[in-house]
Amino acid sequence: MDEGDRLARHLAQTLDAGLHDQPRLIFLGRSLALNLVRAFLPTVEHVSVRAGVPLHAVLGLDERGRAVVQTVTADGELNAALTVDDLLRDLLFLRGVLNPVVRTQLQDAVHGDEHHATRALVACLKSRPVLDAMGRQIQVWLGKGNRLR
Repeated sequence: MDEGDRLARHLAQTLDAGLHDQPRLIFLGRSLALNLVRAFLPTVEHVSVRAGVPLHAVLGLDERGRAVVQTVTADGELNAALTVDDLLRDLLFLRGVLNPVVRTQLQDAVHGDEHHATRALVACLKSRPVLDAMGRQIQVWLGKGNRLR
């Protein structure tokens, strides 16, 4: 939830939203964080098996108590680790700025009714920039035989 709340604070500074939109921004930040992580873990496993480099993806905590996605090889060796904050940044942002496609979809989610917000959130999760970024991150991990980050 902390990662989603941090994302919501960033969205509040980035999107055209007022104080009355704060509950919606919190919903969007938390939903994005939860759904992206929940989609990323099985996707890493599925793609890695198909690539012939089976990895097990788990969610854990680092030494500072931050949520971290880790991949483990078949023999139990840590392959890669990435904080959820960094994962969200890599999936949603482009050079430190919210991806324009993602921004447009989230802006629509802020100002629409609940049904419209849900559709915009799903569109964001399935958007080409998010899926491409997920693919890039998985490819980085598949190319590594040792720890990263």
